[in-house]
Amino acid sequence: MAGPLTALRARRAPDPEQAPQDAGPPGRRRAKGREKGRGKGREKRTGIRRFFTWRKLLLYVVCLFALLIGAFTVLYYSIDVPEANAQAKAQSNVYTYRDGTILARTGEINREMVSLDRVPTGVQHAFVAAENKSFYQDPGVDPMGILRGLVNTVTGKGTQGGSTITQQYVKNYYLSQEQTATRKIKELVISLKVDQRSSKEEILRGYLNTSYFGRVAYGVQAAARAYYDKDVDDLTVGEGAYLAALVQAPSQYDWAVATPKAKRLVTQRWNYVLDNMVDMHWLDPAQRKGMRFPEPVAPDPAPGLGGQAGYLVDAARNELISSGVSEQEIAAGGWTITLTIDRAKQRALEKTMRQGLDGSAKGKRARADAAGTQGGAVSVDPENGHIVALYGGRDYTKHYLSNATRGDYQVGPVFEPVITAASIDTKARQKPTADRLRAVRSTARALGMDTDSGGFDTEQSVNLGLMGSSPMKLAGVYASFAHQGERVTPSIVKSARRGDETAGPPDAVGDRAIDAETARMITRSLIDDGRPDAMRAVRRPMAGKGGVSDDKRAAWFVGYTPDLVTAVALFGEDATTRKQIRLKNAGLQRVTDLWSQYTDRALSGVPAAWFEDGSGAIPVPTPTTPNEP
Repeated sequence: MAGPLTALRARRAPDPEQAPQDAGPPGRRRAKGREKGRGKGREKRTGIRRFFTWRKLLLYVVCLFALLIGAFTVLYYSIDVPEANAQAKAQSNVYTYRDGTILARTGEINREMVSLDRVPTGVQHAFVAAENKSFYQDPGVDPMGILRGLVNTVTGKGTQGGSTITQQYVKNYYLSQEQTATRKIKELVISLKVDQRSSKEEILRGYLNTSYFGRVAYGVQAAARAYYDKDVDDLTVGEGAYLAALVQAPSQYDWAVATPKAKRLVTQRWNYVLDNMVDMHWLDPAQRKGMRFPEPVAPDPAPGLGGQAGYLVDAARNELISSGVSEQEIAAGGWTITLTIDRAKQRALEKTMRQGLDGSAKGKRARADAAGTQGGAVSVDPENGHIVALYGGRDYTKHYLSNATRGDYQVGPVFEPVITAASIDTKARQKPTADRLRAVRSTARALGMDTDSGGFDTEQSVNLGLMGSSPMKLAGVYASFAHQGERVTPSIVKSARRGDETAGPPDAVGDRAIDAETARMITRSLIDDGRPDAMRAVRRPMAGKGGVSDDKRAAWFVGYTPDLVTAVALFGEDATTRKQIRLKNAGLQRVTDLWSQYTDRALSGVPAAWFEDGSGAIPVPTPTTPNEP
């Protein structure tokens, strides 16, 4: 008799008639069942996915950190703190004309070491607030600061922001100024060791004595003398905050030569330093509220840079700095810097401007008018953008600010061709007329003008040319017209060498700024608009535009032949206060005559060339109109 267990087994037994033909032995069936069960739980990884499980990723990260720690340990024990790099090794920089003739030698180090107790506590705190708020707590490096510096570099915001005061001291005192990965690694390791071996007071003293402040001043004592004509002991907190702000960009932030934009930037940084001091409880909020920006004194130019030499050297230095060479590298010396300046054309420009400004001054009133008038000029080869002549003022040792590169005077009517170019391109590209101001700003920027300093906000300011610019910038704008619309950035450095190291700006002729046909139309209009007396004087085809600014403080003439582009400007400036004033006896005729006389001298003996419009020479009208007043 079958019991319940027998019945249960009968129900569970497979039906032989329904079993698959290839089921195989029981052991094989059990293996297949296990494989099938595993398949239901997760899909089998194949290819590269086998290497990226969570466990393996964690293992990779651990291994990577172990390798980094191991590599850093090796570097830490293999890199020693070197001997001081001794700025005493600094050499002179040699500046030459393009034919190799020496123009000037610079590079004398101006530095006086001082003990930290001579630096007022408030001034010490200003530098820490400006550069490294965590200085008194960090181990010599700031990981977040390094990351911030890397982000700034990658995003194009500059290389500032990643170095502690200790790192900057190490770079200044032990290492070179070169921007390489090897030097940066050495800087990090040495900074850690220096922080362990030296007190914070010793490090801060070293930093303050080795930093470069511009005006050939190394160290805070030399800077106090150069900018405020006093010893460091007598600096106020406000003055110390300016010097602390200055370290970031000495040439740009030097108040004596700073553009309006740079003055805004350094004032903002000055406020930033003081606000940080309040946050760190180093400055009383009430005292901070009453502080006013302390303008530094005018500089004493370095010896040997009288006449035009100082203006030429400054233009070359600023160009190298803009191309990526640090001010400290240049100040360390050893460079041979060849300029693009043509000696014959330079002499012609100097003679013309000197005679035009002072040669005709007869009588007390005439001499007073001459004293209240400044002149600036830049002459450029439109084919390659090389500056062949530059006039920055009567004498660099008497008028430190270069009239060739200053951009604080209104440009007036000479801006009209830019408006015309923008209008032509706007129609050609079918842009809505509501975007006219935006188009003018965009065209001006493409041609090389600074569009961040105002004057582009309203129809009236644009039409009157109320924006500021420099003879150098405008020479580049008109050179771009002459170069068929390709942007020409005037360049004064032909080459710069120090041993095996070379430096220099990028090509002066760059991307297209405006359409080629637009540029040719501008040239044709400027031939028709050019003054007949100027055309007669140069005895060759020329195009140009001149005029007096709306505020009557500047007179301009920017003109070009196929061979040469020259911008000449006369500025009204009080001889004592250096403030802008209305021009006296310096109208359009006077500045046009200066342009004509120089161009005739500069191209003497050079055969006349003709403008081309793609299908042949552009016809030039015969100048028969009598001279305009």
